[in-house]
Formats: sequence, C-alpha cells, structure tokens
Amino acid sequence: MDIILKENVEKLGFKNEIVSVKNGYGRNYLIPNGLGILATENAVKILEENLRQQDKKEATEIGLKILKDGGNAIDAAVATAAVLTLVEPHSTSLGGDAFIMVYLAEEKKLVGLNASGRAPYAMTLDALNGKLEKHDMNRIGGIYSVTVPGAVDGWFEVLEKYGTMTMAEVLEPAIHYAEHGFPVSPIIADAWRSLENNQEPSTRETWLLDGKRAPRAGEVFRNPDLAETYRLLGKEGRDAFYKGSIAKKIVAYSDAHDGFFTMKDFEDHTSTWVEPIYADYKNYRLYELPPNGQGIAALEMIKILDNVDLGSMGHNSAEYLHHVIEAKKLAYADIDKWNSDPEFNDLPIKEIISTEYGRQQFERINPTRAMERPESGINGNGDTVLLEVMDKDHNAVSFIYSLYSGFGSGLVAPGTGFTLQNRGALFSREPGHVNVVEPHKRPFHTIIPAMAFKDGEFFMTFGAMGGAVQPQQHAQIFLNVVEFGMNMQQAVEIPRINHGGGLSVTVEPGINEEVLTQLEAWGHELRRRTTRGGVGGAQGIMFNILTGVMIGGSTPHKDGMAVAY
Repeated sequence: MDIILKENVEKLGFKNEIVSVKNGYGRNYLIPNGLGILATENAVKILEENLRQQDKKEATEIGLKILKDGGNAIDAAVATAAVLTLVEPHSTSLGGDAFIMVYLAEEKKLVGLNASGRAPYAMTLDALNGKLEKHDMNRIGGIYSVTVPGAVDGWFEVLEKYGTMTMAEVLEPAIHYAEHGFPVSPIIADAWRSLENNQEPSTRETWLLDGKRAPRAGEVFRNPDLAETYRLLGKEGRDAFYKGSIAKKIVAYSDAHDGFFTMKDFEDHTSTWVEPIYADYKNYRLYELPPNGQGIAALEMIKILDNVDLGSMGHNSAEYLHHVIEAKKLAYADIDKWNSDPEFNDLPIKEIISTEYGRQQFERINPTRAMERPESGINGNGDTVLLEVMDKDHNAVSFIYSLYSGFGSGLVAPGTGFTLQNRGALFSREPGHVNVVEPHKRPFHTIIPAMAFKDGEFFMTFGAMGGAVQPQQHAQIFLNVVEFGMNMQQAVEIPRINHGGGLSVTVEPGINEEVLTQLEAWGHELRRRTTRGGVGGAQGIMFNILTGVMIGGSTPHKDGMAVAY
C-alpha cells in the first residue's frame, strides 16, 4: 500500500482522527493519527508495535521475524547484521568492526559498545614502514591495513548482556540464506562488480560466481563457507573466532602474505563498554559514542550551530547551508588533529563539545565568505551498513557495522567465507600524531551510531553511512527533525549536501538554483549532482512517548526499507 486514502480508512478499521503529512517533495499523505501503517514511496512506517529498518530486504525481514517470534531489539539487530554480512558483502563482514548504542527502556538507560579492533602487537611504525618499503607500497594497504576484526566479539557482548536469544538461534536465518542462496539486488549488484578486478584467489573463489564474475541483479548467490563459520560461532561461541579455528585460518593467511598477526592478537581482543557523549541543542540532547569514532564532530557541529537562529534562515537556504558547511570544516579540523584511541592519548573531548568552545568556533565563521582549510581551534600536539531497531517494549538499538572501503582489504582467509576489513588504512604514519600506528592500538574510525532525547526522554535513533560523511549527515538529519519539524522519512530523504575538502561541496538535486548561485558567490565550489547521491545513505526511527507511535525512514540511496508489525 503506497498511500492510505481517506475514503479507505473506514474499510481498514481506522476510526482515529486523520492528519495530513507533507513530505519533502510536496506530496501529501493521510495518516491515521496514532495507529496503522503508512508506506510512502520510500517506506515510512508509522505504528504502535515493533519497527525495524535496514539496508536490505532479506535482512530487514529477518529482523522483523525475530521481533514477531518474541525476540527483542538486540536479538533482531544481531540477526540482521549476520544476514547483511552475506547479502551486502561490499559493505560489511565478520571481518569488520561495529559500534553499537542501546537504549534500555525499562531502566531509561543508554549504553554504548566499541567493538572495533586493534593493530597487531608487532605493528610498530618502523616495522610497518619496513614492510611497505619491502613490498613497494606507498600507503597502508593489503594485509597491513587489516586490524583484528572486532564485530564478532561485539555481537556476543551485546547479545549476552541484553538479548533474550542465543547466538545459535539468531544465526539460523543467516545460515539458511548462506546455504540456499538469496537474489542479489540492483544497487548491491553494481557495487559487487568492483571485485572482478581483485586478483586474490581465495577472494574470487568466495565472492565471484565460478571465481570469474560478480552476480548480476536477480541472480541467486550462495556462500557455504560463511554458513560453516556461522555454525562454528553458534556451537563454540566467540572463542571459535578469537582462539579457535577461525583465528588460526586468519593468522595462517597473514603469515602467507608476510603480515604481522599472531594468535595473541586475537586472544587478547576485547570490546569496550563506553559511556555515550552528548551535546545539548535547545530541549534536545544528541548522543554519540566517544573516540576512536568520529561522532564527536557531529556534536561539535551542533554546539557551533546552537549560536545562531537556524530556523529563521529557512531549510536549505544559502545562509543555512553556508553555516552548516563552515561548522563542518571547523569540527573536522579538530577530529583530523585529535581523534584517536583514547587509551593511548589524553584527548580534549570535553573541551571540543563544550558550549564555550562552540561559541569560540562560531565566531570564526564569516557569514558571507567560505573558509578553505581552517586549522583546529585547540592548541597542542597530539562502506558501511547501518541498522536501527525498536521493539514493542521501546528498547532501541543503533548498530553500525562496516569494512571501511568497498570489500575492505579485498582479502579472504580461505575457508572462512568473509572479507577482512581495511580499517588500519586510517592510521597515520606521521611520527608524534595522536593517530599514529602503534601496537595493539585502535585506529581513527568513521562509523558512528546516534540517538537523541527530547526533554529527557528517548526520542530518536538514527545514523548515516558513507565513511567521512557521517558526522555532517548526522548534524543535517538531526536539524531537519528538531529545527524544521520533519518526520524521519523527510529528514533522510530531502536533498542534503556534503562538504569534501577545501572549498568543494557536493549538492544533491532539488536545492534551489538561487541558493547554489549565492553559495558560489561566497566562495564555495559546488559539485552539482544530476542524480541523488554523494551524501551517504541514512535511516532512523522516531518515537513519540505520549502516543507510543514510531516513525521509521530509509533513504533511497541504498537498498533499504522500513518494516513493522
């Protein structure tokens, strides 16, 4: 059903007041107030019970089935992540990392988990530079970009602490799809083609049909090695990955490629429970996870922009977009200098997200002139899938899980069925930099989950995908909701912008030409897209505590959708 028409409401059994909602492209939809289901052309759902929204149809349906079978939001999140490893392999993998935020409704408690991996113990800067020189590599790549995969430990941590099902139970759907196959969707099929240039035999054997070509849209793909890996995890637990046969396969593969890994790197791996950090904006509070993730930049942007009346400027006006772009430049200058593993450095986290520093940074913005490359305001030295889940008890999960680049490192340890990430590519090789590579250290991370509260109560779980774009997209989506009154679908679907580097800004189609001309007059160099994209996909769920209604949204940038029951 695309639209619930007024004349059909009584037939559907809805007796509540009908309200009109206008989406970002001028279409009006009639929605039963406080009840029912609405699916716009890009899948917004309004309901009273459970809502799941994710990046791929099969994965979304599995999450919904887990909820219907009595599982909670945590169970559904892990089950969905497992299926996404199979159906969206260019974005995520058991060989990747995860960051997870969980809201526990009964306790009114928000918790965060950093499930990112660390560099091998043997990877000093000198040792790394020696290997790169030996193999004629001018940057961190190949096996040297692989850090210990942290996602699997994160799955076990969050499921054992807050879930209601066993790992074996939540992995059953993923095992089924891995064995029997799934039809590849169009967007993912296009991304999959990039692997056809990969020359690694085990990678081609795992992810290409007959080791020769990527599956086309609509073709069925199977991964029996991944099914076997999932069975091991269900039977033997996390130790199968970090102390048993899976770790041994990865270490052997590393040895064959002159890598650094030893079993100790895997045996010593742990996830870290962290306290989410936040920034207040009017009567809202935006939560992100602390470094080594880059969520701190979204919080700094919000604190900078809290010093000007954005609402009076108008959404996507030249003045509004100019201030968002300039705030992004200032915040990213800080994370470029300061974001790293907090266990290795004393980071100025509180200062960066403070009200006073936000005011100081705002004063650096010229309202009619773009900055090119501002420096950090603090002195001193120093691809991805996203899923959001909310269950009938109003527990919520923001779960982001990634390899970094498309297909990560492009390396697959034979017999495992999954690709290894390349998060180590984000380490610095600059001596003395806070993010310089060091043994057993976590690198700068791009993936960030987010949640927001209103008047002290849970209000929204959301996130964005697309590497470095994420903090600036978090800020735009958050402001679309809290400053301009959009629902979740509108907030993620309406045209957005993405500042790259220097003066370059990507703009999606749909922003007024007069606005773009004015931005150029102020010094911004615009990359006008003729099709949607360049800003990253996004998804989220809003919650009205007074009515119990949840509103989900998913952008058309991905093969995503919102589902509910």
